[in-house]
Amino acid sequence: MTVSGLSGTASQTALSVGEIYFLWWFIQGAIMSSATRVRLHRAWGMCGRHAWGFIQVEAAFRGGYLHGPAILYDDLMRRARAAFARRGPGRPLRTVHALKRKGPCILCEMRYKADSRAPARPELIRQGAEAENFRSFVQATAPGWRPAVCGICAANNAASRCRRHLLDDMRQKRVADLELHAERVAQIARRMRRYALSFRYENRAAATDADRAALICAVGWCSGWRPLLSLMAS
Repeated sequence: MTVSGLSGTASQTALSVGEIYFLWWFIQGAIMSSATRVRLHRAWGMCGRHAWGFIQVEAAFRGGYLHGPAILYDDLMRRARAAFARRGPGRPLRTVHALKRKGPCILCEMRYKADSRAPARPELIRQGAEAENFRSFVQATAPGWRPAVCGICAANNAASRCRRHLLDDMRQKRVADLELHAERVAQIARRMRRYALSFRYENRAAATDADRAALICAVGWCSGWRPLLSLMAS
């Protein structure tokens, strides 16, 4: 069984009952487990399908209040920034090694996919499948994230790259200026940090729309943009 949501009415990619049910439990506190965090580090979050599904489900249940994802992606983008900060001989090869996935998506590893089932209450699944809070967040922050969309994911001539397609380019020696990509990642990391800190009471008014857009940029950079672009086209 699938539920319309992240990908509009495209049932082959819509979140299943099992995926929504897992993500509901995930956002209750499993994301904060140290063992889970290590797995998320190794996989650079989740696969594209489940990374964007996670943000959608969090937005659905939290009314657009994305504290959990902000903490996770603040962490991941700081790791990405550190990967580009390596200097010395063999820097490109060491950067490639640092940016590679070293483990599977946590949901894929547990075999959650488009036909997964679960003993979940129908009202819980209906709420988790609701994409309007996520759409509102994405649309409100669009000016901040659109320049970061990977040109390969979007099938256009944009120079930006997600992590996966940047790695492909680096392996094929198609990257003329690694510093350009390093600065893009650093900018996302700086804005992501401000957004994550804005959930603290003393910083509650500190985040701008550009800072909030950093969450979309971070998910896209870590896991690819195609699920989001499908949503926005539906």
